[in-house]
Amino acid sequence: MLQIRWHGHACFEITNDLTLVTDPHDGKSIGIPAPSVAGDIILVSHDHYDHNSVKSVEKESSKVVTDGRKRNISNIEIAGVDSFHDEDFGAKRGANIMYKFVVNGIKFCHLGDLGHDLDDETVEKIGEVDILFVPIGGTFTVDDKQAWNVVNKIKPKIIVPMHYKIGGLSLPIAGPDSFLEQTSHKVIHVGNEIEIEKEDLPTEQEIWTFTL
Repeated sequence: MLQIRWHGHACFEITNDLTLVTDPHDGKSIGIPAPSVAGDIILVSHDHYDHNSVKSVEKESSKVVTDGRKRNISNIEIAGVDSFHDEDFGAKRGANIMYKFVVNGIKFCHLGDLGHDLDDETVEKIGEVDILFVPIGGTFTVDDKQAWNVVNKIKPKIIVPMHYKIGGLSLPIAGPDSFLEQTSHKVIHVGNEIEIEKEDLPTEQEIWTFTL
């Protein structure tokens, strides 16, 4: 059984025998609680303070991944797909790595701070996705409409919005409402964490929203 837990912003914890953490923040710099987790594997999509606070979730044996090369760590396959943090090929905010990783047979993709729509070649590189973590808040990333363009190209089974305004967050980004209003998909409010197995994956696309 796999557990997924949200630590706010773009930071998720995916745990089976090991704990994988995505894009850690330190909490105080962005006005929300710090992540309360130590990762065996820590993925960092890009080197900005609200995504690269490795020290907040690190332990002595942590393996930190900051590049896109394919690797297998303790039976978790990880590969990065290059993208940009803006619509000008990184000229404004630099590069961004979208990580695809497979845990317990479930294919995850975390888009980091993606700032542009995806072309067909990139979508092909990403391949099949069961659970997609997609930024929706705009300003620094794709906004609600662009996020839906990306979702409709990748076609995941489960859409998990992230990187949007929540209580306390000090970044000037939008909340989740306009993203959610653009769909008739089933929206499941899963609370702070949820358990899932491959057999539980839905046949119809659905949205999972997490809370802190």
